[in-house]
Amino acid sequence: MTVSHENDYYYHENISFNYSYEDYPALCEKGDIRSFAAFFLPIVYSLCLVAGLSGNALVLGVYAYHKRLKTMTDSFLSHLAVADLLLLFTLPFWAADAARGWELGDAICKIVSACYTLNFNCCMLLLACISLDRYLAVLRVQGEGGRGRLQRIFNRRHCWKWCLAAWGTASLLGIPDLIFSEVIWTSNRNVCVAIYPSSMARSGKALLEVAEVLLGFVLPLLVMVICYWSVCRALKSLPIESRDKKWRALRVLLIVVGVFVVTQLPYNVLKLHRAVDSVYIFVTHCGTSKMLDQAAQVTESLALTHCCINPILYAFMGSSFRQHMVKVAKRFGEKRRKRSRRTQETPAEGEVMEISFNSHSVTQETNSFSV
Repeated sequence: MTVSHENDYYYHENISFNYSYEDYPALCEKGDIRSFAAFFLPIVYSLCLVAGLSGNALVLGVYAYHKRLKTMTDSFLSHLAVADLLLLFTLPFWAADAARGWELGDAICKIVSACYTLNFNCCMLLLACISLDRYLAVLRVQGEGGRGRLQRIFNRRHCWKWCLAAWGTASLLGIPDLIFSEVIWTSNRNVCVAIYPSSMARSGKALLEVAEVLLGFVLPLLVMVICYWSVCRALKSLPIESRDKKWRALRVLLIVVGVFVVTQLPYNVLKLHRAVDSVYIFVTHCGTSKMLDQAAQVTESLALTHCCINPILYAFMGSSFRQHMVKVAKRFGEKRRKRSRRTQETPAEGEVMEISFNSHSVTQETNSFSV
């Protein structure tokens, strides 16, 4: 499908849901969809940026300050925070694109498009790794940690290989955006979109979209469901005295899977529908096409909120991370107390006389940082 006609209209979409409407009996004008995107996307992206930066930066800061990652989950969480942050850093570009059009040239368009796809899919694959690690941790507690091939290859020694596999697979999914994304002039402004050659505009593009759905949603979901179901079965075997802890753990697992499904399922269903439609062209009515375009903007924004929720679901709820955070807070409090004592003990004699007569507050003890 060659998209070189100036009369073709596109909606804002940074993962290449861009179609020509030359097969339609009449031109499909989408000015209202672009107006909605110019209002809706900058607001949502700004909220995601603020919320996601604060949570993921805290996670990364705690691990960087602590310096030593003791478990595989710690390593996966640190990589997840990096992927979330890199994904969030692309949002200002897409917000500006939705509001005013693309003004930064082809090179930045290619890089930002590839980074978006790479980091989005990497986040999903890392969530699958975290699920698998939690499942194997339960097996180790039950005395079954030394059995099976999976336990031998999925351990601390091979952790860097699994992280590399997640980044490498996601990078492969980002290569098409790096190659085919470009800036084109349409509807009186520049837009950054992926323009596929006519030889792969339908079948090739559909295969790429299906691959993203399978690797970025179906595979992580299956791993999460299987692993957490096994964890739930193991929790049921706990003694009756641990019932409260058991139900709290089950509630956390249900929330993790539920949030993943709610945020990712609508986006991937629509993405799969787009892939099928690019081959068989089911949608020929302009109103239906506009409705799907708007739904794509809303569902993708919903999917992006997961990178803001990840720190809460996976880091702050984990006992290992909370221990790291408490240690960092204690060190921070000790340094504050030491600095306060040095400043109170080292002033000159004249300054001491002046301070003692000016205020009562300087004689009070400095409160330590508490959690």
